[in-house]
Amino acid sequence: MNSTASSISIRRARQDDNASLWRVASLDSALVPAEPLLVAESGREVVAALSIASGEAIADPFRRSAEVVELLRLRASQFPRASERPRRLLARLRGRPALVAQ
Repeated sequence: MNSTASSISIRRARQDDNASLWRVASLDSALVPAEPLLVAESGREVVAALSIASGEAIADPFRRSAEVVELLRLRASQFPRASERPRRLLARLRGRPALVAQ
């Protein structure tokens, strides 16, 4: 195993990530994307973030972050979109017989 390889952790952003998100956004000459956000950390430092809602990403341009953003996109694709949730619920409810009081 390569000793120079760093591990990446992906998780949902928390309230205490605000300063780190603004730092990365300013390095990327961007604004912090809309919540909810996923963040990628390397060595307990946020290096990239991705909006689950819009797909917009920010990343530290002074690091090799293209692969990190792709990991964030892959992880975000595993979350159901807000627009898909009601349809699935309605489809499940439509397939059930109505309850009749007797």
